Amino acid sequence: MKFFKIAISMGCPAGIGPEIIVKSLEYFKKNSPETLKKIIIVGDKKLLLNTAAQLNFILPEVEINSISEIQIKPGVPTLEGYKAMAEYFQKVIDLAKKGKVQGIVTAPISKEGLNKIGIKYSGHTDWLGKEFKVKNYVMTFYGKKMIVSLVTTHIPIKKLFSELDSDKIFNTAKLSYEFLNRLKISNPKIALCGLNPHAGEGGFLGEEEQTILKEAIKKCHEEGIPIYGPYPSDSLFYWAYKGKFNLVIALYHDQGLIPFKLIHFEDGVNLTLGLPIIRTSPCHGTAYDIAGKGIANPKSFISAVKLAIKLLSN
Repeated sequence: MKFFKIAISMGCPAGIGPEIIVKSLEYFKKNSPETLKKIIIVGDKKLLLNTAAQLNFILPEVEINSISEIQIKPGVPTLEGYKAMAEYFQKVIDLAKKGKVQGIVTAPISKEGLNKIGIKYSGHTDWLGKEFKVKNYVMTFYGKKMIVSLVTTHIPIKKLFSELDSDKIFNTAKLSYEFLNRLKISNPKIALCGLNPHAGEGGFLGEEEQTILKEAIKKCHEEGIPIYGPYPSDSLFYWAYKGKFNLVIALYHDQGLIPFKLIHFEDGVNLTLGLPIIRTSPCHGTAYDIAGKGIANPKSFISAVKLAIKLLSN
């Protein structure tokens, strides 16, 4: 088996990051102890120990790179906490750049918090793309019943038409196809969502399907990428759920994430394709409203660690 290490960034210390990390470590301690040897946690050791104690767990032996000792109240984010959150993430990036880790698993951060401390990225994905100088990268969501890639991510709907072009769709399809191959899915099939209702009804309800999307599909077929569509998105996700397609390409954020999270809210994984490293994360946010209550569900984070290991092992 290949040797590799995974760095976990703790996320916002006032969110559920510390709790889901501790619960995930407890899961792996019981079910896959060898996984713990592959993990480096970047965060606040004292906070993790306190969280474990509150949950009546004993923190297992795992490497922790503790770079803060912060006083925090769960559910009450502060500027100090936002700065620590950013420092954790920058540290795991630095570890990856130095080749000390081959994968990153990120606990949730606050996009509002980044903005408040002067960091203008819209989230982990944009930050990673900039740090690794990658022009084409894709936000993808993985679950056992559905996989969804996004052509555009965190942009206002009113900007969608100026941001959407055939090259972006092609690059999304190319990286998505490479991902399916890395998962060792035989004869994968990718479906493309239409933009307009009923995929434009032959141009009657919009012409983008006949122009931008058709051009993108042509480019994909020329490169041997097995993409089909565009299909009306109101029915496409049903057929994907039934197994007709291995991956769906959605053109904008909510088009893809509403159906995905309806199915995989608890165990789905967010990952960034196109990077020189593996990066995964849970597909939920900081959940300040339940932080510190001991009720956060670690399934998505556990799935994120498992997927990172699977991809690195492949």
